[in-house]
Amino acid sequence: MATKVLDITKEHCPMTFVKTKIELSKLSEGDILEVLLAEGEPLENVPRNAKEQGYNVLSVEHVEGTTHKVTIKK
Repeated sequence: MATKVLDITKEHCPMTFVKTKIELSKLSEGDILEVLLAEGEPLENVPRNAKEQGYNVLSVEHVEGTTHKVTIKK
């Protein structure tokens, strides 16, 4: 099992989930993607969209300032 980190803190919707989806497509089944993103729309949309696409959102946690980390298992 591998873990990959994707930093999209500077991105805006809808690019946040587009980039997340591209990274998830590169992973093997069971791998983990940790997505660093800003609060607001990205924090609302990325976990919801990942669940809708059938991915397992393991956690959503505050890192610092306006940055959060969403951990997704493929």
